[in-house]
Amino acid sequence: MKYLPLLLALSAPVVLSGCVISVDGNDSNHASEWEEREQNNRKHISNLEQGAAFEAIARKMGVADFSEMHQKDDGVYRVLYYRTQRTMDDGVTTKDECTPLVFKNGALVGWGDSAYSAL
Repeated sequence: MKYLPLLLALSAPVVLSGCVISVDGNDSNHASEWEEREQNNRKHISNLEQGAAFEAIARKMGVADFSEMHQKDDGVYRVLYYRTQRTMDDGVTTKDECTPLVFKNGALVGWGDSAYSAL
């Protein structure tokens, strides 16, 4: 009985030798998920039509990466940002990796950086 802990300690490396733990974060499946998401967002954005309702687009596109609202004299502007391209492989989505969709009073008025800068 007093040799049982010694036996367990000596057999542990053999029993656990099949265990693998990934710690480097270079998971190719993770990269392909981002690529698929970006491609899907670009596909939906390429089919947008000016005047489309905010609710319909938000339902179709899903949760935006970023969202803003601006109150101006001529109405309420909402901006949804969807990731469409990767600039840095750091796992963090930033606005420069997204395409903004600009809505005025609930209707799509434009998308892209030029639409946002016209606010």
